[in-house]
Amino acid sequence: MQCCLRSQRSQPSNNGFRACPLLAQDDEDIQVMKAGAMLRKVKSRSWKKQRHFRLQDDGQTIWYNTSLRDKCFLLVSVGDIEAVREGHQSEVLQSIAEEFPADLCFTLVFRGRRGNLDLVAESASDAQAWIRGIRKLVQNTESMDAKERLDQWIWDWFQKADKNKDGRMNFKEVRSLLKMMNVDMNEEYALRLFTRADKSESGCLEIEEFVQFYKMLTQREDVWNVFQNYSRDGQMLTLAELEEFLRQEQQKGEESQDHAHELIVRFEPSETAKKQGAMSIDGFQIYLVSSEGDIFDPQRLELHQDMSQPLSHYFICSSHNTYLMEDQLRGQSSQEAYIRALKRGCRCVEVDCWDGPNGEPVVYHGHTFTSKILFRDVITTLGEYAFKVSEFPVVLSLENHCSVEQQRVMAQLMDTILGDTLLRAPLNGLVPQVLPSPLDLKGKILLKVTDEVTDEVSDEDEPKSPSAETLSAEDLGLGDKKSKLSRELSDLVVYCKSVHFYGFEYSCQHSKCYEMSSFSESKARKLAKEKGFVQHNSRHLSRVYPSGMRTDSSNYNPQELWNVGCQMVALNVQTAGLEMDLNDGLFHQNGCCGYVLKPDFMRNDSSFDPERPEEREGYKPLRLSIQVISGQQLPKLNQKEGSIVDPLVRVEIYGVSKDQAKQETSYIHNNGFNPLWNETLNFIIHVPELALVRFVVEDYDKASRNDFVGQFTVPFTCIQPGYRHIHLLSKDGTALPLSSLFVNIKISELTTETE
Repeated sequence: MQCCLRSQRSQPSNNGFRACPLLAQDDEDIQVMKAGAMLRKVKSRSWKKQRHFRLQDDGQTIWYNTSLRDKCFLLVSVGDIEAVREGHQSEVLQSIAEEFPADLCFTLVFRGRRGNLDLVAESASDAQAWIRGIRKLVQNTESMDAKERLDQWIWDWFQKADKNKDGRMNFKEVRSLLKMMNVDMNEEYALRLFTRADKSESGCLEIEEFVQFYKMLTQREDVWNVFQNYSRDGQMLTLAELEEFLRQEQQKGEESQDHAHELIVRFEPSETAKKQGAMSIDGFQIYLVSSEGDIFDPQRLELHQDMSQPLSHYFICSSHNTYLMEDQLRGQSSQEAYIRALKRGCRCVEVDCWDGPNGEPVVYHGHTFTSKILFRDVITTLGEYAFKVSEFPVVLSLENHCSVEQQRVMAQLMDTILGDTLLRAPLNGLVPQVLPSPLDLKGKILLKVTDEVTDEVSDEDEPKSPSAETLSAEDLGLGDKKSKLSRELSDLVVYCKSVHFYGFEYSCQHSKCYEMSSFSESKARKLAKEKGFVQHNSRHLSRVYPSGMRTDSSNYNPQELWNVGCQMVALNVQTAGLEMDLNDGLFHQNGCCGYVLKPDFMRNDSSFDPERPEEREGYKPLRLSIQVISGQQLPKLNQKEGSIVDPLVRVEIYGVSKDQAKQETSYIHNNGFNPLWNETLNFIIHVPELALVRFVVEDYDKASRNDFVGQFTVPFTCIQPGYRHIHLLSKDGTALPLSSLFVNIKISELTTETE
């Protein structure tokens, strides 16, 4: 099925353009959405407002008014919708369940950190039409190939530029369009392109003519130059020429011949060229912007690592105060926060539990004004969403502030709701000598409990770390000091027993593999300066959490804790920024499963010191050379008509101390559409196994701080060398359609001659 309605004017043309790939004309659900309907927008039990919703003609935008009294409206892009939940599947809709039955209710879930949109229809049939219709639109949008996405993008620009909606675009509208597209073009040159595209000589461009205008506007001289370097006739790349390009530039080695044939089959649009075993410039460009031409090696995106190592041998995607949607003082606590964290691949989530009314434990940030949610609801959410994204184990980090009575309630709720997914005893009934693997624990939830005795202390009052010789009997748990942890709860702790940390020497001599400690960021940083943390983390799990002073839910840099092998470096995942970019970049590999295998020297070599990488056995530093060639269709930040970005690119390296570096290009004045830099940045990487490379695009401002445009972060070990595209993400971590950088990456061993 196609993906929305189109007018007679926008039928497929001879040039292969399919304007606005849309659902069939007779689709009843889409017809209902196009006709529009009154839906209640619900924000809370007391805020329920009727609004008129309607699917626009482009089939990719839902319009609704912000008030029945004025003409203000908002737009929802279908591409921003991740899923539609049916019934009372949000806390807001659950709160009005007695007022509105489930068959009237549905929720739009958006990508990134954007809040959900809860809606109530007038009738069950209307609700079903909108639910089915939106799901069809989302499914078709997600299934579009690169050509269809480009067609949709062109159609969207045509719609935006066609101010009077007559299906044609005059030169005045074209000039306005160029500003919207971040292009500052000489008016004479723009008129020349317009005239060349106006084949009908009507003074206006119809959709097919606009396609030609767009093609002239987006001709990639940078890609054409690369193509010409390997094409003898300047028209086609023969199989041998493409093979040579793959060997010389893309560093494909012996597999180049088979790979060249595969690329022609997959990406060459011309059947004639395919039969000749050749690739045209169009096929070459399609390849370069595809996943095969991406900077992130597609093979590394798949689950490819050994998952049979002990848990302590992996970095584990972890969330701090998972229940919070916002700050730590007045922010909202929500089940939705757990859903979002788990969908991001988090495998360690935190629950702060306190005594609640009527014997029901509640979850919130104690001694603050954050809202409260029921522990029961959190566990229900965990049971439903724990393994939707990843099948590997989830660690439930329970910060317990409850009475013994309500601890028993918690244990009973977890036992009843989680069922067999809750791990209750060691595998095979044996006391472990080493931790089991993620593979061994697939589909299991592991409980970690921090109570009033083994609590996670604040930065200000952390205990001193006595040596093994000076520990008292009480320190060792042999005295009369009594735990406030109930037997029912403690019996559910198997492989993640929380203990105080008394130093590396004591840990080496006395700690069991299933005993783990939690550290504030400041304590962890202090320990990272001592020798022994890497070795400790090869056997034991460590969890690091943000300082209690971060009441705004800001984050610390996780890299320096990964450098010493800390597995659970917990972050406030609700807060976008550099720190979450690094976290998302690291865990984007290995199937986004939430587990990344640590380098061999952090698992089996106790001598590794991140401050002295040159002392590591097998030390081989690498030279990273990045030619930043060009940018494509960067987003416009300021919607004022005359505002166009002045982009620059900064490359940042995160890793061990010797690898930390930043370099940037010059800025390009007034061109966010196709800026050209052709500048080369060089770096030395001492520990490539730990390095992350972050590409940042900013809008240069000489008078104030540069504005963020987009970024992409990739582990160094996942980089594909050669000519590559970097598809940019927003600050929120969502895709910026068609926004990319074109780079040429070379990686070589650092020798005396190249130093």
